[in-house]
Amino acid sequence: MSDVSVDAVEEHVSQVCLHRPPNNFFDTALLGAVADAYEELAETTGCRAIVLRSEGKHFCAGLDFATNKEQDIAALYRNALRIFAAPLPVVAAVQGGAIGGGLGLALSADFRIATPGSRFSANFSRLGFHHGFGLTVTLPRAVGEQRAADLLYSGRRVEGREARALGLCDELVDDDDLIPAATAYARTLAASGPLAVRSIRATLRQGLVERLRLAMDHECTEQERLRHSSDFAEGLAASAARREPRFTGT
Repeated sequence: MSDVSVDAVEEHVSQVCLHRPPNNFFDTALLGAVADAYEELAETTGCRAIVLRSEGKHFCAGLDFATNKEQDIAALYRNALRIFAAPLPVVAAVQGGAIGGGLGLALSADFRIATPGSRFSANFSRLGFHHGFGLTVTLPRAVGEQRAADLLYSGRRVEGREARALGLCDELVDDDDLIPAATAYARTLAASGPLAVRSIRATLRQGLVERLRLAMDHECTEQERLRHSSDFAEGLAASAARREPRFTGT
């Protein structure tokens, strides 16, 4: 099975699914496949909205730094920008964790449906690292500047009910209802005039891709600088050992 599948369009909605369980770590190729799917669906007659979902325990745990230490971050972010630039509205079905870059991927969607057990975390600071995937722009946009600062500085995890209160997700449902609820939400969007929805979405997101491009350029620079630090090595080691990191500021 491909790492990304695209379902047939039903009632004007298609599902794009990640297939790298249990954590659905991404890399440049996976994000490129998601962007390809979005762009192709935008040209597909009758498709008006997309459900982004994942196979396995977690929605997405971002980039696996332990096995992708040499990942070209700039190339990865070029595909991330293509995801943001695609014209159809997207509803993300977030089960388990949306962690690090996985939170960034969830926030690329217009709406997020989650469960009480879902977990959201911009955990970069707990790795001794700078955040990425455009969270500089998208996290304050979702929760406000002050709450975004709290989440980015602390790297703490937010579970479903708090996430709903903060604005990280738009609806909470039981685990078994997650995909049906996300699909129903997407079909509600698809029931409106398709030309109008695309036009309204473009207006609401006017300038967003350019802001993200500038933010990702800065994020990439900081990530390249910090990926060689002792703190980042310690953060990865602590995460692998499931212990508290002992940062030295070097």
